[in-house]
Amino acid sequence: MGKSQYDADSITVLEGLEAVRKRPGMYIGGVGTKGLNHLIYEIVDNSVDEHLAGACTSIWVTLESDGSCTVRDNGRGIPVEMHKKGVSAERVVLSTLHAGGKFDNAAYKTSGGLHGVGSSVVNALSERLDIKIYKNGQIHHDAYRRGLPVVELVDGLLPVIGKTKETGTSINFLPDDTIFEKTKFKAEWLKSRLHETAYLNPALTIHYENKRSGEEEQITYSEPEGIVAYVKEINAGKTALHDPIYMKGTVDGIEVEAAIQFVDTFEENILGFCNNIFTQEGGTHLAGFKTKFTMLINSYARELGILKEKDANFTGADTRNGMTAVIAVKHPDPIFEGQTKTKLASADATKAVFTLAGDELQRFFDRNIETLKAVISCAEKSAKIRRAEEKAKTNMLTKSRFSFDSNGKLANCESRDAEKCEIFIVEGDSAGGSAKMGRNRQYQAILPIRGKILNVEKASMDKVLANAEIKTMINAFGCGFSEGYGNDFDITKLRYHKIILMTDADVDGSHIDTLLLTFLYRFMPDLITEGHVYIAMPPLFKVIPKKGEEQYLYDEKALERYRKNHTGSFTLQRYKGLGEMDAEQLWETTLNPENRVLKQVEIEDARMASEITEMLMGSDVPPRRKFIYDHADEAEIDT
Repeated sequence: MGKSQYDADSITVLEGLEAVRKRPGMYIGGVGTKGLNHLIYEIVDNSVDEHLAGACTSIWVTLESDGSCTVRDNGRGIPVEMHKKGVSAERVVLSTLHAGGKFDNAAYKTSGGLHGVGSSVVNALSERLDIKIYKNGQIHHDAYRRGLPVVELVDGLLPVIGKTKETGTSINFLPDDTIFEKTKFKAEWLKSRLHETAYLNPALTIHYENKRSGEEEQITYSEPEGIVAYVKEINAGKTALHDPIYMKGTVDGIEVEAAIQFVDTFEENILGFCNNIFTQEGGTHLAGFKTKFTMLINSYARELGILKEKDANFTGADTRNGMTAVIAVKHPDPIFEGQTKTKLASADATKAVFTLAGDELQRFFDRNIETLKAVISCAEKSAKIRRAEEKAKTNMLTKSRFSFDSNGKLANCESRDAEKCEIFIVEGDSAGGSAKMGRNRQYQAILPIRGKILNVEKASMDKVLANAEIKTMINAFGCGFSEGYGNDFDITKLRYHKIILMTDADVDGSHIDTLLLTFLYRFMPDLITEGHVYIAMPPLFKVIPKKGEEQYLYDEKALERYRKNHTGSFTLQRYKGLGEMDAEQLWETTLNPENRVLKQVEIEDARMASEITEMLMGSDVPPRRKFIYDHADEAEIDT
């Protein structure tokens, strides 16, 4: 790929930086760990864009010992010449929102590193940022503090601090702790993202290093097989029905690349990307692929006589049963929904993927009839299971949809205003009894559960539907459930806008929380993504000082702080379970909205959440054992 001109004239300015520090969530999605890591991704994405332009072969990402991060590439280097604004082009790029070389398609044909977010946003949200540019035999330097430049320009240009034979850009930045909740980057998320980037760019090498004390690590990511290797990695440990199907081509200026493989599991795993950005919510590229694939498999099934004239077509979910696929498009002018690019909205991407997938898959299946039959067999199995499960769900739901509290467990609330109502899933009958007496009956419902519920990750659908605790929850929530086949989930019918898990503050309680969250994540994921699921934080201690007011403390750290700040003697009471509290105490500490502490359950990374859920709750032991060994030092031991 030839290198295009990349200089000061390539930089286009759209607007200023004023709003970034005031409303960081608009630009990076939030000020938690997800938003924090997003800062690194933005700088890395800019380097990847240099690779896509044919100018960069290596990227180095380092988590420094002081908490900062350094990203360096061997690309062309950010332009340093005089911009028409009267200062170095680098100063314009780092100081102005929506300034970059990616708007006129001259310096970059495709890019993922700039869509409402860029290096200027990283600069604005950093306590400090230092940049070195290796260009034209010289090393140029600039530095910023909380988005403001601190280096004096020389006749409008950056000072030169040395000579070099290298080219590229190196950016070191330290996140601003007055903006972010935490400033420690999540190394596991970063490594996953970098490895993914290497899969999507087979000619790119990414060097990762962690220099933080106790976490020292070096990894080189290089994947010459590209997305074919990615699909193989996702399917590792599963029985593949055929070698990966690979296709690549360009339709109307949009480059489409796909790798597909079926395995012997009843699930689909399709990842979509646009310009190297993972489109977590899918979009038009995946819609084009799914539509064409469904049409193609149904057509072949009728040609082969597998589907008779009287038979209904396979559903889309049927045809993708057992499929793992990576669909990546390179679009010169993509349209995304939202600032953080989670869903592709470009209509022409539908046509591009639809056309290429149709042509290439038809060519492949015509030449590989046994693979085609294996794929259709997966669809047949899916359809058979779907029909059986739809019948089971219908029987279960119609029998009890209007008598969801008939088993006597649920103490419902009086209000029918879902936005105000909340339901507590309480561990144990004794705690459930106290909760029923201590609650506000107007809007608080209590549903006690006995012991550990079924681990749905290991269970078949018939066992899930036969489980009394799960049936009670499904019927109590009132919105059905969604699990691949016969989806009848309707979040608008949810009876309680807060679903609160209330278990003991010990290992057993945490295990029950995990089982409940696994059920909700696999069967009602929208409850989590829409922000309806919470975990109650009952107090662990009650301190009764000789002088002063009694206090409830919610963890060991709070107790440590109390001991440091209170010199007088006090009596300490530890709660081993919710059942030890009477109704008044439970109301005061855990039920009362004025005093209680709730943690909202969120999904930061959907793919990682799914993988970890499968690893920790599934039946495959070796990956779980390795995870436990790797993270043993992070465990909180209940003694």
